[in-house]
Amino acid sequence: MSTVVTPEKHVKIQRRKWPYYLLGGFSLLLVIAIAVSFWFVQNTAPKTKGEMILSGLEESVSIYRDESGIPHIEASSTKDLFMAQGFVTAQDRMFQMDLSRRQASGTLSEVIGESTIDKDKFFRTLGLRRAAEDSFDAYSQEAKQILQWYADGVNAYMAQAKEENSLPLEFTLAGYEPNEWDPIDSLTIGKYMAFDLGGHWEGQAFRYYLLQNFSEEEAVDLFPSYPEEGSTVIQEIKESNLDMSKSFAKSVIPDQYNGSNNWVVSGDKTASGQPLLANDPHLGLGTPPIWYETHLNSPEYNVSGVIFAGVPGIIVGRNDSIAWGVTNVGPDVQDLYIEKRNPDNPTEFQYNDEWEKAEVIDESIPVKDSEPIPYKVVITRHGPILSEFAYDDQPDTALSLRWTALDPSSELEAVLMMDTASNWEEFKSALTSFHTPAQNFVFASTDGTIAYRANGLIPIRKNGDSMVPVPGWNDEYEWEGYIPWEELPTIVNPDEGFISTANNKITTEDYPYHITHTWAQRYRQDRIREVLLESDELEPKDMMALQNDFVNLQGKEFTPLLIEELNSENLTSVEKEALSVLNEWNYIDGRDEAAPLLFHLWLVEMEKVLFDGKIEKEMMPLFDGKSQVVDQLIRRAASGDEGPWIKKSGGFTSVVTESYQAAVARAVDLQGRTPEKWSWGTFHAVPFEHPLGAIKPLNLLFNPDVNAMDGSRVTVGAAGWNTTTGLVTHGAPWRGVTDLSNIQTSYNVISPGQSGFVFSKWYDNQITDWVEGEYHETKMNNYEENAQHLILKP
Repeated sequence: MSTVVTPEKHVKIQRRKWPYYLLGGFSLLLVIAIAVSFWFVQNTAPKTKGEMILSGLEESVSIYRDESGIPHIEASSTKDLFMAQGFVTAQDRMFQMDLSRRQASGTLSEVIGESTIDKDKFFRTLGLRRAAEDSFDAYSQEAKQILQWYADGVNAYMAQAKEENSLPLEFTLAGYEPNEWDPIDSLTIGKYMAFDLGGHWEGQAFRYYLLQNFSEEEAVDLFPSYPEEGSTVIQEIKESNLDMSKSFAKSVIPDQYNGSNNWVVSGDKTASGQPLLANDPHLGLGTPPIWYETHLNSPEYNVSGVIFAGVPGIIVGRNDSIAWGVTNVGPDVQDLYIEKRNPDNPTEFQYNDEWEKAEVIDESIPVKDSEPIPYKVVITRHGPILSEFAYDDQPDTALSLRWTALDPSSELEAVLMMDTASNWEEFKSALTSFHTPAQNFVFASTDGTIAYRANGLIPIRKNGDSMVPVPGWNDEYEWEGYIPWEELPTIVNPDEGFISTANNKITTEDYPYHITHTWAQRYRQDRIREVLLESDELEPKDMMALQNDFVNLQGKEFTPLLIEELNSENLTSVEKEALSVLNEWNYIDGRDEAAPLLFHLWLVEMEKVLFDGKIEKEMMPLFDGKSQVVDQLIRRAASGDEGPWIKKSGGFTSVVTESYQAAVARAVDLQGRTPEKWSWGTFHAVPFEHPLGAIKPLNLLFNPDVNAMDGSRVTVGAAGWNTTTGLVTHGAPWRGVTDLSNIQTSYNVISPGQSGFVFSKWYDNQITDWVEGEYHETKMNNYEENAQHLILKP
């Protein structure tokens, strides 16, 4: 018997079914969207296997990406080698490379919009790109050619990616395509690294502010030492009329903890009888990392190590005969000059009783979805006027910046010579071209030599010592040259059997030249020396362990001192329990420990007690050397010499007690009322944020998982953190150890991973190793096994 469906019943059935049709249609669209997204993502993936055409090559080039994603580039000529390096680096890091050159050049607003205008103004005022352009002519024809070959490789990648619609996903999300790569882009990135490693102009600006707003006694209490020519210069500063918070509130200030550890140990102290060398440069932590690990192999080169993405060669690493590492010297290579402006002509400035015409450069700033911003940079004989980038006023007084990095220099020339050096004399000779930033180089060779050199241009001043801004209207404070190259600090094969640096003071009191007032706190260097002195049978594993050492010598020095000063009579039960935890601390900044959380918060709260409400918050980022100064205030007060900042905050006991109670209250707010259950790593965790990760929900795609982290700013295993969020944003993105008894293999970790392609297995695969202190081996031979092999053909 058949069922009859009436028209009315048919309509009812259709109405019941339409949600299923809709669901089915939605599912189909979802599947299509996923398929299209998958195709798009896969289409943007770097090709790491098979064959590709790279126009311009002379012969085929082999690229072996090993199990850690490190490219080993085998080429038959120097031209092919550097073209391939540019191509391969662009495959993995093109978006990072583009942002790096844009930030340094002041062209972010062109692709981001109005939010970065002030940053662009700042970098255009500094003139890093202008300095790079001026530097290009200083290079040899060979180096210029290498820069061009590298750029050709980058551009070949971009042309191919644009044609195949396979540019990295970030460009699609940001809504633009990158411009052609130019050799000047590579040099500009190099100049940015000189900026990132600083030169202390911000400290001069901060001390200027102190002298304007506080008594001389209060100002000098926060100085590293009393300035030469103090009375004369201090009076000039007091009479000037600059509003420092207005001038510099929007400045881009490098992390004052940018630095590094490095050390080299002679064969007399190693199990193998050959030197060991270790290096872990401390910079910002992010995704992808600032370093790019590469092995370059051609008839002229066989060198492996790391370089900044966008720059050819290897800046830190090893070749067949030698290994080297760097840390920042941190010298005073920047001076602020107080310039007197002609009231009748704002582009003229007084010098030796005459008005001098300043250079004016049109730096109009393109802005995405908006009209270009007209902007002019004014440059005096000393350098660009830095105090007016954020506003249009032109007061009678301005501050200009004199800086070694704004002069032509040829660091890449030195890098290429270092890459091919075979002994200490050749390496040292290469350093004649390395001017800025001044670096502590440690060196080891297979012939057993170990050596050290502080290298770079460090000014000699006619008067003054770079403590505060100086008069620019006469010739009394000009630079008279640089520390003679032959007299820069140098050590070869010391009797002690090792050399180490951690941005610490590198000269004795009898050294005849000024280097800086602002050395790093001594704790990392003291701990490195402590460990290296313990053994004469050192091995690579000991170097790796030391790079991941979390002993806090600051805690060891200050904890007993502060507890003794603490007024414990009126502490709450929680505060007393917390004190017991601190008393039992082993002075290791372990992520599972409670005591480090309390100790570090205590010092943060102490700074708040001393400075909050007294120093404008806009000025605090310019407080160069703040940690060293606070250490100094504590030590002096503990010895009975309370300075004005301690006194005006109620005295040492009051400062210690108030800050301790505030620290406990904050810890309770963060992690509850049971101090024994507090955990440093719950607060102190590393996120490795991507530039687009600040935009939700893109953070879910680009930002790796957050990991609890040991260490702190003062431990050898450096982990600098945001004092508000606790997030670790600073440390050693790359750590490397080389055993000269087996120089073909080195031990490295680069976090979060080698690749900038978000769906690559090498995007964030090294985070766990980095956090846990593990390393991969990078070989300069026998690396083909299990490697992905790409052949680039002419």
